[in-house]
Amino acid sequence: MPLTYPDRLFPSEPKLRSTARNLFEGIENLPIISPHGHCDPSWFAKNERFPNPAELLVVPDHYVFRMLVSQGLSLEALGVPRADGTKPEVDPRDIWKLFAQHFHLFRGTPSSMWLNHSFEHVFGIDVPLNADTANEYYDHIDTQLGLDAFRPRALFESFGVECLATTEGALDDLQSHKAIMESGWAGRVVTTYRPDAVVDPEFEGFAENVELFGQLTGEVTTTWTGYLNAHRKRRAFFKEHGATASDHGHPTARTENLDVAEAEALFQKAIAGTCNADEADSFRGQMLTEMAKMSLDDGLVLQIHAGSVRNHSSRVFAEYGRDKGFDIPKRTDYVGGLKPLLDAVGMEPDLTVLLFTLDETVYGRELAPLAGAYPSLKLGPPWWFFDSFEGIKRFREATTETCGFYNTAGFNDDTRAFCSIPARHDVARRSDCAYLAELVETGRLSMSDAHEVAHDLAYGLAKTAYKL
Repeated sequence: MPLTYPDRLFPSEPKLRSTARNLFEGIENLPIISPHGHCDPSWFAKNERFPNPAELLVVPDHYVFRMLVSQGLSLEALGVPRADGTKPEVDPRDIWKLFAQHFHLFRGTPSSMWLNHSFEHVFGIDVPLNADTANEYYDHIDTQLGLDAFRPRALFESFGVECLATTEGALDDLQSHKAIMESGWAGRVVTTYRPDAVVDPEFEGFAENVELFGQLTGEVTTTWTGYLNAHRKRRAFFKEHGATASDHGHPTARTENLDVAEAEALFQKAIAGTCNADEADSFRGQMLTEMAKMSLDDGLVLQIHAGSVRNHSSRVFAEYGRDKGFDIPKRTDYVGGLKPLLDAVGMEPDLTVLLFTLDETVYGRELAPLAGAYPSLKLGPPWWFFDSFEGIKRFREATTETCGFYNTAGFNDDTRAFCSIPARHDVARRSDCAYLAELVETGRLSMSDAHEVAHDLAYGLAKTAYKL
């Protein structure tokens, strides 16, 4: 019995369902553009087998382990490495058994749909995962991971991925991307410039990071001019390795456009470690505007992922580091926060700024009106907690009437879980077709236009927005 229902996510009303299915059949097998995510580029550089089912499907996926932790399981028992890089001595089969015993916790969540899609369509499994089938699952997946068809590059190709973007810090040497480029493999894997470690004064080791930044670029990064030049050089280096975008994960959407003297003074406080919280936020805001100005010169798309309180659990952060499932949404001001940047460069048609949010209340009130006016702005798709059928539907309903479809950037999966990529794009395509079916059957969109929009939402908009 299939784990996934063929008409999943389509409306229950027969005529709407038929229309949604018709639209979906036209885009179901389009290539995947994955322009923003966090897969490890070394997978494709080395093309070695994935170690085991737990390392592939549980350990790197914070959607999975955060749910299990919320029910009392420990990160150690789930094999999650500690902040210093040490891995707990846990048998991967035991990790998998824990996962299987608690798989019922994911009922009704996007993770359940993504995982079942992976089990069925990637690994060919058609029985439910539970405590009784845990060993059967583990053995089957582990055997398949030993086959050439399940190595990273082969899976990339079987998933129909046309382009995959990873995300690396400004200090990364990009050796994996260099190895991919020199390997002769035709798969397109590009990097993304993520400078948080040398932009955020509250990032651990910020001053040391800025010093290393100078060593890498040959610039005197104790001066404001040298520091900005270092960014320009690293951005160029990333472009040489395929980058078409930068990405900025800031707690707020605040921007600044200070004069040179004010910016220099704030920078000196940042590297001296004497910024208070407001000054640190101001510096991050200044750097968003500086990055936007640099994008006008080098063409990189500017992504702003704002509104997440990162590492909310101090204990988990101290023991396990960043990205361990404890980043929590917060209220975010885009209208006031972005105004300095928009006053400076917002009317530039050659600039692309993609806005993401974890605050759904701003969709109709702030984001759609902004993107529907400024030529530099586009809306990124529902992100993280809202990367779901309901989340995508709410996004479309709240934004389309104000900024349309063509001031949005299609879909990206933003994942570390490689095998979930086709599943996530499947959900997005079904969700959008369900929404478009409503427009067709209520006379707001012709069927021919709906087919064109469905294609653009699934493929064309992301490819265009990210200059891919």
